[in-house]
Amino acid sequence: MNAIKRIDPRRPFVIAASGLKRITLGEQAVAGATSDDALAALHRGHGQAPKPRRVVESNGRTLLVAAHSDRGALDEHARQVVAAAAIVADKNTEVVLLVFGELTDDAAALGADKVVEVPELARPAFAPDRALAALRDCAAAFKPAHVLMPDNATGDGDLGRRYAARAKASVATHVVEIDAAHVGCMADAGRSFATRAWPEVILLDAEAVSSKLPFVGAGERIALPSAGGEGGSSAASTSLDYADRGTTQLDAAQVALEEADFIISAGNGVTDIAAFEALAQTLGAAVGASRVAVDNGHFTRDKQVGATGKTVNASVYIAFGISGAVQHLQGIKDCRHVIAVNLDASAPIVKRANLTVIADTQPTIAALADAVGQAKQGRQATLPPSASTGANVREDVAA
Repeated sequence: MNAIKRIDPRRPFVIAASGLKRITLGEQAVAGATSDDALAALHRGHGQAPKPRRVVESNGRTLLVAAHSDRGALDEHARQVVAAAAIVADKNTEVVLLVFGELTDDAAALGADKVVEVPELARPAFAPDRALAALRDCAAAFKPAHVLMPDNATGDGDLGRRYAARAKASVATHVVEIDAAHVGCMADAGRSFATRAWPEVILLDAEAVSSKLPFVGAGERIALPSAGGEGGSSAASTSLDYADRGTTQLDAAQVALEEADFIISAGNGVTDIAAFEALAQTLGAAVGASRVAVDNGHFTRDKQVGATGKTVNASVYIAFGISGAVQHLQGIKDCRHVIAVNLDASAPIVKRANLTVIADTQPTIAALADAVGQAKQGRQATLPPSASTGANVREDVAA
């Protein structure tokens, strides 16, 4: 027997702006209610309920999460680490998030109860010793039971190992499984699986947990605790044995797609390849392509984005004339912001895109190139001689 509860089609309804009838869910009709009241009830019925806040009854225990931000945001890997700490935290455990850089994300939505920002250590600044000092200051102030960090190749994994060595702490790396009692990781070159009780430092691999939480944290922002007394934080006074020589300009076309932060891709809808490549140079973006565009001979095979090509994780990915086959969507699943330019409003890529421009690709490419060119000319007088756009590489040498 079908146990699915059916909605009575004769329940009260309102006429939406589209002219269609919408049954008011979760609310019964009230005599004398206006259409505005009914519409508000409709929105409440379809809206997302606010998430409950995780309550910490006493600060008897602390879990410290540390990670670098990228232009004010944590990447998905770092979000997963914060979520892991929030999930295993009990009512007597507080989750403290230490961010190297600024954080514009909603800290409460990430699951953090307290947030400490260190803006001077934001990327691309290369200061591993100062980051280590800031982490030690935070650990000395909060005395966490455990420190959790992303095990990545962009600084957090190295910092976690350096901290564990300096503090003579037990550490587990490349952790792929975690709960309140144990952590687990692959061993013996991936042929076996090992578990142990929680060590003092946990470096979590990507995709070990989901970053989506059914609750929120307190999200309180506090200043970096100082372990240097009246002289200030030891992070600011750490002596360096190396010199940071800044960044060197590198043509975006020379950057591998897997490492590019800004990519524009062409599909079958792009007919003027020269104008497309000129736009990429104007924007300082790397060039990608769909499988169809590569098969047609417009681009080399190393430019193909998708399951059978390159998997990219750019901050901005603009797709011109790409319908969005499953293979291509697989290749851009880790991109932060996806912009689609397509004539077909029902194309699969529209569902993935954060912003969709329903227009012909060629006029859009020309208009965007003109707008960017004019903007650059307007800023030319105000930019210092060394300012530039595009991709950068670092030069760090011993002092």
